[in-house]
Amino acid sequence: MILHLQSVPPRNGLLWVRHGLKVLQRKPIALIGLFATVMLASAVLQFVPLLGQLLVMSALPLVSLAFMLAAHQVLQSHTPTAAVFLQPLQLTKERRRAQIGLGLLYTVTTILAMLLAHWLDGGALVRAMEQVANAKGDPQALELIAAQADIGPSVALRVTLLALLSIPFWHAPALIHWGGQGVMQALFSSTLGVWRNKGAFALSGLVWAALSFGVMMSITLLCLVLGLVSALPFILLPLMMALMTGFYCSLYFTFIDCFMFGAPRDLPEATETPT
Repeated sequence: MILHLQSVPPRNGLLWVRHGLKVLQRKPIALIGLFATVMLASAVLQFVPLLGQLLVMSALPLVSLAFMLAAHQVLQSHTPTAAVFLQPLQLTKERRRAQIGLGLLYTVTTILAMLLAHWLDGGALVRAMEQVANAKGDPQALELIAAQADIGPSVALRVTLLALLSIPFWHAPALIHWGGQGVMQALFSSTLGVWRNKGAFALSGLVWAALSFGVMMSITLLCLVLGLVSALPFILLPLMMALMTGFYCSLYFTFIDCFMFGAPRDLPEATETPT
């Protein structure tokens, strides 16, 4: 498939958010189920020392591509299944190798970014986490740690490094899958795509952050007023999972808008077909 790098206006960032939520609205159970599957698999792999964490990191680019494929299937009036996680590996041998190589490269660069952050902050965040673990839930100890440890800059540093790292990997899995590009070419093209459309990406990120914060604050205040504080985690968890699923679905529209035929102004009406 021939891809063309395109420039879109900043307002398209809002379009991506709206389309991601509309796709979620059409197949909420199937799509949230896919996200829950990812979370469950990640939790299980955490029990495998080191190797499990490495596998989770390596799979993240494929997970983003899987949700792009899922969003595409929803637009075709199909119900996506867990098979979307394997579809990127079932094309040609070259593209399968490229996807695996991309995942391994993402893992290596993420580890290097975290090592850099650890060096820059002098290990402040690690020390604070060790102190929290040693406190074993003691409220007084935790309060003392919170008063002494200023971990804000350390967290901000890691978030910034991961955000910068996401730029070359944002479109790379899709560029390999639909465009047949190699790993290095896909990383370069993705960087160009994000940079050329940085206004739309910035607006999209702000809207997703505002939605998440707004939902958390609204539900928290409502539970406080109704005296349902103990139920807060059980209410927030599915809502935040839904928002995260909508975000992952919106990735499809960022890609087609930047490299393919452009995101539509509005989505076509859904038609029911056998699934």
